[in-house]
Formats: sequence, structure tokens, C-alpha cells
Amino acid sequence: MKKLALGILSFAMMTASGMALAADQFVQGKDYQVVAKPGKVDVPGKIEVREFFWYGCPHCFKLEPYMQAWLRQLPKDVNFIRTPAAMNPVWEQNARGYYVSEALGIRKKAHIPLFDAINKNGQQLFDQKSLAQFYTKYGASEGQFNQLFNSFAISGKINQAKNLAIQYQLTGVPAVVVNGKYVVQGEDQHVVDVVNYLIEKERQTLKKAS
Repeated sequence: MKKLALGILSFAMMTASGMALAADQFVQGKDYQVVAKPGKVDVPGKIEVREFFWYGCPHCFKLEPYMQAWLRQLPKDVNFIRTPAAMNPVWEQNARGYYVSEALGIRKKAHIPLFDAINKNGQQLFDQKSLAQFYTKYGASEGQFNQLFNSFAISGKINQAKNLAIQYQLTGVPAVVVNGKYVVQGEDQHVVDVVNYLIEKERQTLKKAS
């Protein structure tokens, strides 16, 4: 019995040590940045993961498959939000297109194809006219698209995206913001690993607060 107890204690110590080692693999300032002024989450009580991206960004394109795989196992206590970056006039055109596709209910169908059209096929889909023509393939009419493109509702979403980028002090994309507190940047599995680590970090914080 004594040997068994010692074995269990030894295993527990090794497990704890392993967890500490895993935590130490992700370092503030290297693997993620802490937001100076944390933002509010959209759904109180859930841990928010907000991805900022631009369809013309090759790094965003490389990250997308990893995010798609992560989304297939999205934890119930996590609220995921995509935010098209509108940090300059060209990016804003694509961001408006994204929000129009969302309003028309075709975002899911068109999201990956638009990434592919730009990054795989070299199509220059960066203005209202070309985007209107692209989205007709997924159920939008050019009239519908153009009517919404500069509408008050879409402009409101653009302003929110711009304000969030400023609040989180983003200098580029892709950028994944966890619970309004942490910014993770990169283009591969490492981003997902750091995001998962920060989600768990926030879980523990919430448990202590409750």
C-alpha cells in the first residue's frame, strides 16, 4: 500500500510538473500580448475569441485551415466572432462585402471560396464592383449587394471593427483576441495552441471569481 501511495504521489507530481511546463511554453510578450485596456465581450459569461482578418492577407489564408479545425471542436463556454479588419480603404471594401454577405445569409457559403479566389487563383476582388459580381455566385443579386454595401447598418459594423482594432492596438492581421485581454498573432497551429492556453487561463480566472 505504501508503494502504491508513493507511486500515486509521484504521478501527481509529474502531472503537475508537466502542466507547469506546458504553461511556461507560452510567454507574455512573445507568444501573446496583453491588451492595455481590455474590451467588453459580446456575450457575458462566455469566453470570447475574436479573429481579425483580411481576405487578401496570405497569413490569414494560411491560418484559416487551423481555425476551421479548431471551430469544429468549439467548447460550449467559448463565443467565436470573426471580425473583418477595416484598417485601411482596401481592407474596408472586403469588410463591407463580408458584412453584406452576412446580412444576406450567404457568408458561410462564400467565406472559404473568397479566400481561395484571391489567394489561390489570384483574383483581384478588392472593390465593390468585383465583390458584387463574386457574391452573385452564392445567391446575392448585384442590386441587393450594392444597396447594402454603403448602408447605415453596414457602416455601423465597419465603425465597430475599426474601433476594436484601435482598442486592441492591432498593427496587422491575422490577430486573435481572447476575451478582450490577449492578442495572439501568427499563421499556424501555434496560434490555436496559444488561444487554447489563454482560454483555459480565463476559465481558471472565472472560477476563482465565482
